[in-house]
Amino acid sequence: MATVMQKIKDIEDEMARTQKNKATAHHLGLLKAKLAKLRRELLAPTSKGGGGAGEGFDVTKSGDARVGLVGFPSVGKSTLLNKLTGTFSEVASYEFTTLTCIPGVIVYRGAKIQPIATSSGYVLISSTLDQLLVCSSQILLLDLPGIIEGAKDGKGRGRQVISTARTCNCILIVLDAIKPITHKRLIEKELEGFGIRLNKEPPNLTFRKKDKGGINFTSTVTNTQLDLETVKAICSEYRIHNADISLRYDATADDLIDVIEGSRVYMPCIYAVNKIDQITLEELEILDKLPHYCPVSAHLEWNLDGLLEKIWEYLDLVRIYTKPKGLNPDYEDPVILSSKRRTVEDFCNRIHKDMVKQFKYALVWGSSVKHKPQRVGKEHELEDEDVVQIIKKDFCTNIQDKEHFGLGISRFSSTHWPAKSKCWQQHITTDIAASRYSSVYGTHGGT
Repeated sequence: MATVMQKIKDIEDEMARTQKNKATAHHLGLLKAKLAKLRRELLAPTSKGGGGAGEGFDVTKSGDARVGLVGFPSVGKSTLLNKLTGTFSEVASYEFTTLTCIPGVIVYRGAKIQPIATSSGYVLISSTLDQLLVCSSQILLLDLPGIIEGAKDGKGRGRQVISTARTCNCILIVLDAIKPITHKRLIEKELEGFGIRLNKEPPNLTFRKKDKGGINFTSTVTNTQLDLETVKAICSEYRIHNADISLRYDATADDLIDVIEGSRVYMPCIYAVNKIDQITLEELEILDKLPHYCPVSAHLEWNLDGLLEKIWEYLDLVRIYTKPKGLNPDYEDPVILSSKRRTVEDFCNRIHKDMVKQFKYALVWGSSVKHKPQRVGKEHELEDEDVVQIIKKDFCTNIQDKEHFGLGISRFSSTHWPAKSKCWQQHITTDIAASRYSSVYGTHGGT
């Protein structure tokens, strides 16, 4: 371990001494490739020993999204978790109060927002989270222990902390308003060293290995940072001698290394600047102009609703409501989908894996269709707050009352099915969707 860390330090020192220009681009690209390989070796889990190294960090996935609180010690992460979720996470005046991962659940859209006028004349939004379950979606908030500089190299349980952060859908970096803003860059460096790319899109380039033909490098735009020699040097470090590489934008050596590594995680990030009650109004106005920032005061509950709105915006989720046949839509318990995977097929898979096999068509109400309702197929893309009714195939011919078939698990009883019916036995073993989604089924176009 010490040998690998020493090699990393030597390469970082050499990169710091090397001037950045066109003549040294080839050498710097080779050093970056070596550094990425060493970091992967350093952070790879060892096969022997260390059975209890991750104790307290194995949080079961639940809810519709996961948000990780990351920051230096004593910046207010635990206080923020307590205020947003009602979960108890110990708060004290000394550093490293939180030593394990503390989860909490936010039931969003269930908050009573109460404006409170302050003596200075400004209106601050206060939130009392009563969890009323109105159009709610569950967001799992993880309070991670404070990281230190060098966490990406395994210092201070940094490996466990950042590994848990990699499983999140969004990162919430908590900063202290009264401490230097350079802490932001230090945390970003630690996360990037572990393969987490914040507020970035995956590189728009194509990398494909082949059996022969050497390195074929093409670019559809003028490239100022990569040339054929640099690309060959990076590929040779990974022992890749035959590949097709096509660039569609002005990519860097880091972008090419990320694609070759293939283990990078791209996720949105919000910078929550805490303790704004201890800075001046002029400083607050400067912070408000910075991108991806959200000023809050966890102790006084200032702007917590603005933070929740920003989290929802960055998670980029859509709510799809189910509609039982002949009844009103169920607006109390929506199905939550990612905006990147929001087809009717994704909706069916979210409910139950076997639902697609029995899918016939769907009736959709909402902004994604022209007619209300409209009959659509599995490839149709849904929009936020659409209403969907799934129509299943008729797979049993000896049922007398097909009008009631498929309306949910609660309707499937011995009164509708013969006791020794083979269809009944097959259905009991296949249709095991959760009861909260049982009302989504239907058999024909009736609404």
